[in-house]
Formats: sequence, C-alpha cells, structure tokens
Amino acid sequence: MLGLVLTACTFSVRDYPTEAKAPEFGALGLPLVAWEGGPAYWNQFPKAKAGGWTDPSFFPIVAWYNGVSDEKEVQFDKSLGINTYIGMPDTLDASLLDEAGVFWIGRALNETFTAETKSWVGYILDDEVDGRFEPKEGRAHLQEIKDQVPDGLFTYANFTYMVLENDLPRDASEKYINDYTDAVSVDKYWYSIPHCSNEPYRDVSLVPVDAASCRSSSSYGKTMDALRMRDAVDGKLQPLWQFIENMGGTDNEAAFTNYIQPDQLRGAVMNSIIHEARGILYFNQSFAGPCKGSNVFRLDQVLPNFCGAAQVDAAKQVNNEIHRLAPVINTQSLEFGFGKDLDTMLKVSNGDAYIFSMLSPGSQPGKRQFTLPEGVSDRNVEVLFESRNLEVDSDGRFTDTFKGESAYHIYKVKL
Repeated sequence: MLGLVLTACTFSVRDYPTEAKAPEFGALGLPLVAWEGGPAYWNQFPKAKAGGWTDPSFFPIVAWYNGVSDEKEVQFDKSLGINTYIGMPDTLDASLLDEAGVFWIGRALNETFTAETKSWVGYILDDEVDGRFEPKEGRAHLQEIKDQVPDGLFTYANFTYMVLENDLPRDASEKYINDYTDAVSVDKYWYSIPHCSNEPYRDVSLVPVDAASCRSSSSYGKTMDALRMRDAVDGKLQPLWQFIENMGGTDNEAAFTNYIQPDQLRGAVMNSIIHEARGILYFNQSFAGPCKGSNVFRLDQVLPNFCGAAQVDAAKQVNNEIHRLAPVINTQSLEFGFGKDLDTMLKVSNGDAYIFSMLSPGSQPGKRQFTLPEGVSDRNVEVLFESRNLEVDSDGRFTDTFKGESAYHIYKVKL
C-alpha cells in the first residue's frame, strides 16, 4: 500500500440503497438485470466502434503485459482466445496488431501509433493508483492523465481491492470507480495470494468473503458484485472487467503459497461471467514459486514441457467457450433463481434459454436440482461443451452433479 494511512470506516453492503424504480421485464416475463448496454455501449467511442467492439460476437479478453514481435506470436495468442493487449515494449509495431485484428489499450508506444491505427481503441490511465497515492493526490493524478487522452479512445483503469473494502473511505472509493473511466477493473487473486490463509483471518470486504470459501471461484464473483455496487452509485453503469491470475498473484517469494490450478482458473473466469463481467484480463506474470516467468503465455509457446502449460490450456478452453457464446453473454440477463445452493445466470437468445451455473459460496459439491421458469416447455437440456443431455421431468425440473466448488455447467434449452 506504499505508506497509505487509512481511517477505518463502518460502511457495509447494507448502506447501499436498493434499486427504487420499477424493474424492467424481458423474455419469459422475468425482471431484467441492470446492465451498461452490452455491445451498444461502445458506440460512443469512435475507435472501439470502428474496431468492431459493437459486434455482439466480440468479447474482450486481455493479456496483461505480453510482448509480441511477429505474426506467429500474435496468432498463438489468438488461438488462446486473447484479442486485446495492455502493456507492451516500446518497440511494438502497431501494424502487427492491425493486420492480426487484435487491439491495444494504452498510450502511443512509438510513431507507428497514430489516429489511424485500427488496433488502438483505448487508453489505460494507470494501475492501482489507490494503492500508491493518498486519495486526493490519486484523483488528481488520474485526472491529469485523462486530460491527455487522445480523442476517440475509451479510458480504462485498474484498482486494488482496497476500493471494495471498508478501510478506504467510501467517498474515495466511489470517486475512483466513477469519475475517470469508461471501463474499470479491480485485482484480487483469491486463489494464489496469502490473504485467504492469514490467521487470524480478517475480512472488510463490501461484499463479505468468508474464510471457508475465500480461496474459491465464488470470491471472484463477489468482487464483481462489490464493484458493481460502487459503480452504480452515480446512476451510470460501465463495463466491469475481471482480473484472473494465470499462475500466481504474488511477487513475494516468502509469501508464495500456491499457483491457481486449471479447474480453478476456469471456475474463476466463469464465476466472473455469471456475475456480469464484460471482459477478462489475465495477470500474465509469475513472480514467485518454482514456475516463474514475465510472460506466461509466451513461455508456453516456446518452451517444451512448460511448467505452466496446464494453466494456459485451461485459459484457452474457457476463453474459447466465452467467444463461442459471446452473442449470448452480450445480451441482458434475466433474474431467476433455479434452486437451492446454486449460483446462476440466465440469458435468452434466438429462442433458446442459456443457464450458466455453479455452486453457491460455501455449499458442498454434489447433485443439484434445477427448476426451469414458466414458459420453458422443452423436455431436453443440452449441456454445452460436454457432449451430453439431461431430461426435464413433468414439473420442469432436471438434476446435475457438480464435482467441486470450481465446477461449472452451461445448459441450453429451447423455449
């Protein structure tokens, strides 16, 4: 935190007012989940619009600090589902990104970055300003950078988890989240940082995270929930992005505990999607433990038997599932509870219902019963990406099994 002196606050999730206006309703007569507008949101930013970010089939998946030097490297990243970069050497030729149809969020690295650069769609203001400045100075710093952003680009910033805790003054957190960005994220690497193993365990999260379920996929979803609460206070919503570690989240060798495991990586990404993440960013570095590297994705490309290969394969799997379902994910969600001990998201697209499902925080693995909403009459449920189907009984119910806290299933059923 670099010397920040914080005053403890007593704000909690209950201090945030509930939505007062009447809910809007969508398919199946169900209430709609509030959202920023999906792909149409990007219409207001000329560079993102020209780049195709308004296309319902586009979903941003970002590699954080990943150098590319030739077409082969870019194509490898694209095979992993990466379509956007933040952080590159100053030697990067923008035409390499233009020709590959991928995107850059940042400053002009050199003379190849111009107003005509197709790949240059956004500008990162800074990273973790809340952890490096007192609030007044941090806000001035962000405003100074924002004032220099070229026309046509959207602004983005990442913050530490402090903005979602009750130690930092609430007003400071809300101003950080709402006053400078067009897309925003917070980093907290629940599976691999020491916090979850600290004794005594201390949680001051806006959305409480219990010690028993701290190191779980559900904590990434709670990060999205808390971020949305902060973001919603000004009455304007922006896309919320989620950071996931593809190896580890600490740079302190003495504090190293473990790496995220492949099933955990997939679960963290999917729980973030279930909780309305509009983009995924990978912390693409591993600075502690036995498998170190400053560019995890690239090491997997060039090193036989790379020690992080399983994690990269997991990222590839879930990323490409997201891309295949992007036209569905990019629609407005519907509110519906499918059953006990379930964490779900419901979408309706082109006459089909899609149910993204995981276990609720702290619940035990095993069988779960789903009850479909009224208006869904089909008796067959397709389990996507798993080559199997489930039967719906006469009461509109079906059952499936979750083998662990990070397990997820995505179901498709005709209306």
